Amino acid sequence: MNSFQIIRTVRLTEKGTRQGEAFNQYTVVADPRANKTQIRQAVQELFKVKVTKVNTLNVRGKQRRQRTAQAGRSSNWKKAIITLKAGDKISLT
Repeated sequence: MNSFQIIRTVRLTEKGTRQGEAFNQYTVVADPRANKTQIRQAVQELFKVKVTKVNTLNVRGKQRRQRTAQAGRSSNWKKAIITLKAGDKISLT
């Protein structure tokens, strides 16, 4: 897998914004098959920053319902919280 397949997107949420300001952490959606080492290398290659720590967790999809009869499910995905070296930033705009 290449870096673009490993890192799918950067998540922009209120909690993620607070983590970025306070702890220099960013949340990304990663490929579920990727491990911490692959995620670290992909972030360093794509954003040209130094990663100090990677935490990952698998997020289970939720049951969804549309109208009355149609039940479905959202997809499972992997969340990675990336801690960067002091002074490094990822430009999200």
